[in-house]
Amino acid sequence: MKNKYWLILALFVITAVLFGCNRNKGNFGGFTGDYPLDGDTSYAVGMDFAIGILENMNSAGVAPNKDEFLRAITDVISGSDTRFDIEKANEKIETVIAALREKREAEDEIRTVEAMQAEAEFLVENAKKPGVTMTSSGLQYEVLIEKNGQKPSLDSTVKVHYQGRLTDGTLFDNSYERQEPVEFPLYQVIPGWSEGLQLMSVGSKYRFYIPSELGYGPSGYGPIPPYSALIFEVDLLEIEN
Repeated sequence: MKNKYWLILALFVITAVLFGCNRNKGNFGGFTGDYPLDGDTSYAVGMDFAIGILENMNSAGVAPNKDEFLRAITDVISGSDTRFDIEKANEKIETVIAALREKREAEDEIRTVEAMQAEAEFLVENAKKPGVTMTSSGLQYEVLIEKNGQKPSLDSTVKVHYQGRLTDGTLFDNSYERQEPVEFPLYQVIPGWSEGLQLMSVGSKYRFYIPSELGYGPSGYGPIPPYSALIFEVDLLEIEN
């Protein structure tokens, strides 16, 4: 959850830190600062506070009762007695946080299962296609252009052009468009690349179908979601050593 503790505790943090309230009492004393703000600046501060709270609550899916929320703000800022003390307030807040955490974990588990099922189904079907070969590790590849000659080893540094897509066709990287080949040692890249490039000779072009366990696994990477099989078209241009 984005800024989950600030999201829900913001009212209490701001009044406690910025406005110097006494957290041990039900009456927080109102504003105690000695630097007065004019009307427009006061409005700007309130506006900034409200926008921040609204954006973060909306992003987290939290929808407080507006009347009660505004009543609490008014009570604290005006120095009126609050409905309960800060300890009781924190208990209620922690209950909400726990419920939201449980909900998010359940949703994440469902997404994980769906992603793993989709990946498995794709790889099973893809392996049946003519021209697709699967290695013992689960890497699948297709030869687009085959050349004879030197092959890299795990200690080699190679220069390649490539494009990478998700199984739904989403393009997430493309060195051809950048017109910039990429150089790297094979031991520094994902296992699917390390294994696949060692099958290629200079001048060859292959298409790799890389299972997530040979890619970015359960964590994903940037635009690549967790448990994503990846499709790369790779031209091996040079072996540096």
